[in-house]
Amino acid sequence: MSASGACVLCAVTLTSPVGEILLRGCEKGVHTIDIKLNTDKEESVSCCSVHPVVLSEMSSELQRCVDWLQCYFMNPESISALPLPALHHPLMQSDSFKAQVLKTLLKEVGVGKTVSYKQLAEMIGNPNAVRAVGSAMKQNPVPLIVPCHRVLLSSGHTGSYMGGKGDDIKVWLLTHERKAVELNPSQSGKSI
Repeated sequence: MSASGACVLCAVTLTSPVGEILLRGCEKGVHTIDIKLNTDKEESVSCCSVHPVVLSEMSSELQRCVDWLQCYFMNPESISALPLPALHHPLMQSDSFKAQVLKTLLKEVGVGKTVSYKQLAEMIGNPNAVRAVGSAMKQNPVPLIVPCHRVLLSSGHTGSYMGGKGDDIKVWLLTHERKAVELNPSQSGKSI
C-alpha cells in the first residue's frame, strides 16, 4: 500500500486455453481478472497451461492466483485442494447484495456443477431477484475464481457471457470442467 493508504497494483498477463488473462492485484489480494477477447490461445497438446508473459513485481497473492489458474486449466477437479487467492476488489470487500451473490456462487457451486440464475437467487434467500443476480454476474471482477460461467439460464442454455462476446469461452470452460469431473468423479467440487 502507498503512503496514502491506496493499493499499489501490479499486473501479470497469462496465456491460457481461453486467451490472454490479465490479473491485477496488490499485496492484500487480487483486484481483477480480465479475460481478453480475440487473443492467442495456448493450445498445448499435452495439457492446458498458463504461462506468465508480462510481469511486474508480483505479490504473493498474485502468485497464488497464477498457481490457482495453472491448476484450474491443468486439473480443475483438484483446485479445491489449493487455497484461494485473497480477493481485494472493493466489491468483494463489501456486504452488498452483489457481493453476497458472488460469495454464495464461489462457496456453493463447485467444479463441474452449474446453477440457474433463479436457483442462485433462491440460494441467497431472494427468489425474485433473478435479474439482480444477472447484474451481479456482469459485474464480477474476478471471473474464473468466482465462477460466473457456471450460471445458466433456467432452460439449461448457457446464456450470454462477457456481454455475449465470450459465449465460446463459457462453453469451453464448462466442457473443460465436465470432462475433468468425469475422469475423476471423487475429486469433484461442491454440488447443488
